[in-house]
Amino acid sequence: MNLRVDWRASVSLVGTVVKWLSVPLLFPLLVGLYYGEGIVTFVVTMGIALAVGWSLERLDPDPDLGAREGFLMVALTWFAVSIVGGLPYVIGGNDIVLGGEVPFLVLQSGPSTLADPVNALFESMSGFTTTGATVMGDISFETHTHALLMWRQLTQWLGGMGIVVLAVAILPELSVGGAQLMDAEAPGPGIQKLTPRIAETARALWKAYLGITALEILLLYGIHLGGLAPEMTFYNAVAHGFTTMATGGFSPEARSIEAFSAAVQWLIIPFMVAAGTNFALFWHVLNGDPRSLVRDAEFRFYVGVLAVLSAVLTVLVYTHEGLVFVPGGPAVAGNIESSVRHASFQLVSIVTTTGYASMDFNTWNSSAQYLLLAAMLIGGSAGSTGGAIKIVRWLVILKSFRRELFTTVHPEAVRPLRLGGRALDERAVRGIYAFTLLYLVIFLVSALLIFLDAERAGGPNLNTLEALSAVAATLGNVGPGFELVGPMNSYIRFSDTSKLLMVVLMWIGRLEILPVLVLLTPAYWRS
Repeated sequence: MNLRVDWRASVSLVGTVVKWLSVPLLFPLLVGLYYGEGIVTFVVTMGIALAVGWSLERLDPDPDLGAREGFLMVALTWFAVSIVGGLPYVIGGNDIVLGGEVPFLVLQSGPSTLADPVNALFESMSGFTTTGATVMGDISFETHTHALLMWRQLTQWLGGMGIVVLAVAILPELSVGGAQLMDAEAPGPGIQKLTPRIAETARALWKAYLGITALEILLLYGIHLGGLAPEMTFYNAVAHGFTTMATGGFSPEARSIEAFSAAVQWLIIPFMVAAGTNFALFWHVLNGDPRSLVRDAEFRFYVGVLAVLSAVLTVLVYTHEGLVFVPGGPAVAGNIESSVRHASFQLVSIVTTTGYASMDFNTWNSSAQYLLLAAMLIGGSAGSTGGAIKIVRWLVILKSFRRELFTTVHPEAVRPLRLGGRALDERAVRGIYAFTLLYLVIFLVSALLIFLDAERAGGPNLNTLEALSAVAATLGNVGPGFELVGPMNSYIRFSDTSKLLMVVLMWIGRLEILPVLVLLTPAYWRS
């Protein structure tokens, strides 16, 4: 077969990214040195990343990247980094102790569900795609080292703005084909070019991302120093700064944000909103144009959706008779501050696909739960770190519905769709409809497959809400679902087949489906 795709060039550049993945692995290594635990895990992983990356680079020392090669490179990169990123879980998840009394040679202090390779791949893919779904049986420092849990948080931060966007920003060999790569990876209909050179645009996005992350870390630790959040240590501040701005939701605390004070929960809400905002708007604000936020139609719609749905959810929570924070704890229902805080926190967390939980929403009534299930399909802005369908697509669909109603009454009218004062290309509108329909078809088919596999494998006895939320949470990179996969539970009870299906869902969901599915078409390889 005469291939029209230079796969060697794509795989060579994947090797470059894998090789440089050894650099962020230094961070958990330093954490391990500080706490005197488990550095062997990351030394071994760094060695493997360097060796595998260097070997793949040799396939094509001077790669020439075209549009087709860009699709292949982006899709393979996300799978490759997830495989390498899962190695610390396998190595450090086994009940092995080396070196006797030498503390920094301790690989793992107890058994972990992540020692299983399928579970490790699931956790790593969930991290890099900022999904936040977990198969950890026990999230604690008794069974996992500080270094391993920090790596779990760091994978989300790296994946938030994009592995390939970061590579384009810092690796000169990727700057030539950077536009195709960023367009294939970018979350949303497309990425806005902010500067004349695409590498400068990538650096601008990452600078905004890094700056807001640092601000959140400082504020979280500041309220700890102020006595408002005794549990928010500097370690926790860094961990949650990483996973908030990535809209990831991983936490070193088993009870997520429920483990912290109301002050922490209020503080995290605006940062989740920021993480779901198009980061290009922050670039404009920092360059002296603060009104760009108000002018942006997508941002106005995004804030409006969050406000309206938060208000509806607040009413549902406030009127839920008998609802308490924890059994025997303070009431939420009938308490206006608690109702507003938990409803707003949870609605923003789900819409932006962050996946944090300020309380166990499995205890909420069915109306509130189905509202959250619908919110899982909304998503953040294009160009944000959020997942799901994206708010801009829903805005275009709503505008299209309004136009159809108008042209039904006035069939002779010609009325182009406008977004932010600009007329949209009709091909772009059709593309949005096609993507949304494809997303919903994959969502429903995958839910059916999860159902069937649970019966085949003798797995958990799923109900409709559990199956739908598990697929919505993985395909939309949300993280927690309901009941079995609720915010205080995990995905550990699913069979390996279902877990691998969810790994694929997280992968194609993060890359917005088409860059992965196009690889399955014969025309991509031959025409």
